Amino acid sequence: MQPTRYVALDIHKFYLVAVGVDRDQNIVFGPSRTTWDRFDAWIARHLTHQDAVVVEMTTNTWQVYDTLLPHVHSLIVVHPQHVKAVVDAQVKTDRKAALTLAQLHAAHFLKGICVPPQAVRDLRALTAQYRKMSRLGTVAKNRLHAVLHRHHILVPEGFELFHPDLRPWWNLLHVSELEKMNIQSDLATLEFAQKQKAILEEHIGKAAAQDARFPLLAQIPGVGLINGTNILAAIGDIRRFDQPRKLVGYAGLGARVHDSGESRTTGKITKAGRRDLRSAMVQAANIAVQHHVFWKKELARLEPRLGRGRAVVLIARKLLVAVWHILSKEVADRHADPRDVASSLFQHAYKMKVRNLPNQMSAKQWTRYQLDRLGIGADLNEIPWGTKTVKLPPSRLKP
Repeated sequence: MQPTRYVALDIHKFYLVAVGVDRDQNIVFGPSRTTWDRFDAWIARHLTHQDAVVVEMTTNTWQVYDTLLPHVHSLIVVHPQHVKAVVDAQVKTDRKAALTLAQLHAAHFLKGICVPPQAVRDLRALTAQYRKMSRLGTVAKNRLHAVLHRHHILVPEGFELFHPDLRPWWNLLHVSELEKMNIQSDLATLEFAQKQKAILEEHIGKAAAQDARFPLLAQIPGVGLINGTNILAAIGDIRRFDQPRKLVGYAGLGARVHDSGESRTTGKITKAGRRDLRSAMVQAANIAVQHHVFWKKELARLEPRLGRGRAVVLIARKLLVAVWHILSKEVADRHADPRDVASSLFQHAYKMKVRNLPNQMSAKQWTRYQLDRLGIGADLNEIPWGTKTVKLPPSRLKP
């Protein structure tokens, strides 16, 4: 059954404004305004299963989506950047914004974004909170560094600047009373951020241990527990991307292109995508070019022509293509060394906490299981672990 009305909701903190049009884009409903405490009653009174509804992405969109979906014909969520007619309007009111959005929807000009399932939303919220605490701690550290720089104060040798044992030293600095107060505030902020990160890391480790995709990413150089979870949370279901270039575009790592007439030019990356995924891949690339043989050579090849920054971004894009192949096909990375992969998996088993591993496996058993799953390391019997070696269970891949 085709919808008879196209309804747009302009969502705000305390209320929403709705406008509906018919297939010919004539106003047939609204503008109707309601507050969130009356939202359920408003839905029952005004919306039907013949309404195609559109909402813009905002802070509480998913709650609105879950509430509306059972009561309407269809529901799509659009990103503000994709509706320039609304965002860049010279005269913008709630009524005009909702009307323009409804008319665009009736004309079938809007394409909704993917609505992630609840598990993906939860993982994204978890990783976002971790990033928030990391930024909070970084800001506090920068402010404390600024105090030392301002007063030309040197840190005692043999001490870590922000270690709890150095707290009395901070208290005895010869600075003004106001700066002493600021120092105490920043130290308290840093302590709070570090405690929150430890709690969040525990939950992230548990989530990663139960996610069958994480061991696949652990073989990629530069992908650790936090970084890997960020990547998985941002991507969601890899089957959404039938080609690696679409995943690259989703991360905003594709090049800008101008192809018109007889001219075709390319420029910098678009950055029109998920910033968390893009940042995670650039971070992985920076580590890979320092510690992985293949990516070291790749940087040496690209850097003279592009410069280090652009070369690292290009390597981040190549790594993201590798992520697509690894997740979609569940295969080993073609540049992976079995011994390095085994060491990485064994290390991740302890970072995630062995008690969180599926089926009560030990770290050794989990490492061997993942190697067999990737089809590598059948002849690998032991791996280095600090100054010792760890013996692995026998592989099931052997004849």
